[in-house]
Amino acid sequence: MKKKLSLYVHIPFCKSKCAYCDFLSFPGTTASYHINYTNAICNEIRMYKPFADRYKVETIYFGGGTPTYPDESIIEMIYNAIQSVFEVSEMAEITIEANPGTIKYTDMLAFKRYGFNRVSIGMQSADDECLRKLGRIHTFEEFLDGYEDVRRAGFQNVNVDVMTGIPGQTIHSMVDTLTRVTELSPEHISAYSLQVEDGTPLAEDEELLGELPGDAADRRMYAMTKQILGAAGYSRYEISNYAREGYRSRHNMVYWTGGEYIGFGLGSASYFRGERLTNTKDYQSYVDICSEISDAGYLTYEEVSRKLREETITMYVDNRMEEYMFLGLRMTAGVSKKEFKQRFGRDMLDIYGSVINKYVSGGFMEVTSDRVRLTDKGIDVSNVILADFLLTV
Repeated sequence: MKKKLSLYVHIPFCKSKCAYCDFLSFPGTTASYHINYTNAICNEIRMYKPFADRYKVETIYFGGGTPTYPDESIIEMIYNAIQSVFEVSEMAEITIEANPGTIKYTDMLAFKRYGFNRVSIGMQSADDECLRKLGRIHTFEEFLDGYEDVRRAGFQNVNVDVMTGIPGQTIHSMVDTLTRVTELSPEHISAYSLQVEDGTPLAEDEELLGELPGDAADRRMYAMTKQILGAAGYSRYEISNYAREGYRSRHNMVYWTGGEYIGFGLGSASYFRGERLTNTKDYQSYVDICSEISDAGYLTYEEVSRKLREETITMYVDNRMEEYMFLGLRMTAGVSKKEFKQRFGRDMLDIYGSVINKYVSGGFMEVTSDRVRLTDKGIDVSNVILADFLLTV
């Protein structure tokens, strides 16, 4: 029986970089730049041919950057390369991220024809002033136009990203955003709190930093998000993710449950053959190394991988146990003591009993016959709690 595998494809190009973005992305690049990168990704995909017959691909995710910014033909080229190497399940979830400022109806028709069946749209806010302060390239009306194009193209599984904690955002504008989104009835909503990252334009803008909602307002927005989305039929299944029945993100669930995945492209991360791998973040190095895969077929996977990776970590049992807890506790269902024993041959409470008991006694966690999970109170301070499950720091 073939093992399940997920694939991530990083498209680092975008029309304009948002003020809060610290992702690996490049604004305003040329078509020749895009095609050179596409050829490199296709070569990297072919590097995995010796292993491909052992796997069946269950999810594929094209993220960025903005995958809908370059010409749609590069998406077709990469998707064709994947199909030439891997067996893709007929029931695979295949997602492409989209910025409302770059959605074209004809492109959406093409993506649907290639086999994509899920679109994730970064709306962030229904308040145009909030969007301006974030450096977004679209208005709310342009989001609505893009959303309509996605639906007209036949997509029946759509995620919308919204954000809280935006400069100038109020409780009223946040509630208005959630109300307007739920009226559209997307199948999935991701609701994130803005993180101010060092080195971004937002982090250096004292005026905008002064407009950030306070901690109390941010916590209230977070609580109200669950309340409003729950009343509209969306259940929270992970700290920041809500879905209608049957529409949880299968791709993200792979990350949170410790499944195998390969990331293609600049800076992409993989968990493959017992190793955590991170590709180089240098564009020219990436393109040059991947050209060797095509030009020098005698090179082994290991030889190319040593050049391509910025970081390689062998996942020993302690690493795998802490990730099972650290990532699995992000889900509202929590983690299974039985599955922990099956995976690692150890009782969860023997390893983590003191930490779990500490947070249970404080009302931050709860334990059932098989599962350990965060309570709503625990989710509010999840970053602190999850850090306590690291064994190798």
